[in-house]
Amino acid sequence: MRPALPPDTEVGDHRNRIMGYTFNFTPVWRSQPARLRGLGLGLGLALASLAVGMALGLAVAFGMVSRHGGLRRLASGYVTFLRNIPLLLIIYFAFLGLPQLGIRLDKYTAFAGSLTLYGAAYMAEIFRGGLQAVPHGVVEAGRAIGLRPLQIKLYLILPILFRTTRPALGNAYISLFKDTSLAAAIAVPELTFQARKLNLETFRIVETWLVTSLLYVLTAVAIANLLRYLDWRANRREGRTAP
Repeated sequence: MRPALPPDTEVGDHRNRIMGYTFNFTPVWRSQPARLRGLGLGLGLALASLAVGMALGLAVAFGMVSRHGGLRRLASGYVTFLRNIPLLLIIYFAFLGLPQLGIRLDKYTAFAGSLTLYGAAYMAEIFRGGLQAVPHGVVEAGRAIGLRPLQIKLYLILPILFRTTRPALGNAYISLFKDTSLAAAIAVPELTFQARKLNLETFRIVETWLVTSLLYVLTAVAIANLLRYLDWRANRREGRTAP
């Protein structure tokens, strides 16, 4: 015998109730375009931070392996300092602290700059490991054929460096993309900010964060698969077998 439903409960409502909570995704789907715009903004911010952070991180990495003790200490101090400060504090300092010193940045510049400086510290460590993995014989061979130090870096070291660090740089991009959620703290309208706004407008807390989490997961998985495919293509073009 089928159990009777509560007299004030419809069949459809009963199916959408879990532990007393009634799910209603209609307001969430209705606001999907705003969240997709926020997702695109986050991807763009992460990509810009990755590009600039790679250049800065590469310079810092060369400083960390430099023969000059002062430059080596300066580069290592930058990495140690930035890696041990929460990114949120850097964002607050750039957006709220710098104006007290007479330096005013809009919220986009403040966040992108903070994320770039923060990401560069981690990419410097990636590049430092890649530089230490370059065989010393490569440098000696470059000197033997008369290449200058800058030419050795450009034509011999950098191609090997980027080939060995490709997977780690891909992971860094995914990490930067997830870190863009902190931009909501200063009202940058990326995905998390749009989700918080929807949450306040509709009070559909569970549905909002479930869909937002799913967007983050699907995007990160798609990026990882795309980077894995591009790495496989690059390995194939170079005549190597991808792991």
